[in-house]
Amino acid sequence: MSASKEIHQLLENGTTAALGTLDSDQHPFVTLVSIAAAGPLSIVMLLSDLAKHAQFLAGCPDASLLIADDSASPAQRMAAARVTLSGNVRRVPRSEDALLRKSFLAKHPQAAMYADFGDFSIYEFSVAEAHLVAGFGKIQTVPASELTR
Repeated sequence: MSASKEIHQLLENGTTAALGTLDSDQHPFVTLVSIAAAGPLSIVMLLSDLAKHAQFLAGCPDASLLIADDSASPAQRMAAARVTLSGNVRRVPRSEDALLRKSFLAKHPQAAMYADFGDFSIYEFSVAEAHLVAGFGKIQTVPASELTR
């Protein structure tokens, strides 16, 4: 399977990711978030604007997502495929978020109970580059331009 196909598979199947942001002092901050793919270069998150990571994104939109194949047994997790995405995140205005919100809620229907709370917003991660680790010796960095093919 090509690297691009493996990356797409991880994005489509992924439900959670480690989100890395930078605080106001440019120190890294990592948290766990729910995700849904909305296209080959678009990952959707529903975040509380009150959360530290959302506040950090308001100051610096540069971010990273780590998505791992969570179907592997705990003993095999380090051998499982994973992709680290580099890119940036934007908070999508409510007046423009209908399609992305629909994508997110289709993957996470339980989030519907709080998705309309005033402090929750749709955030879109735009992929600039993907770094795939898919087993011993199978490591590849793929630019966004190759993921749209």
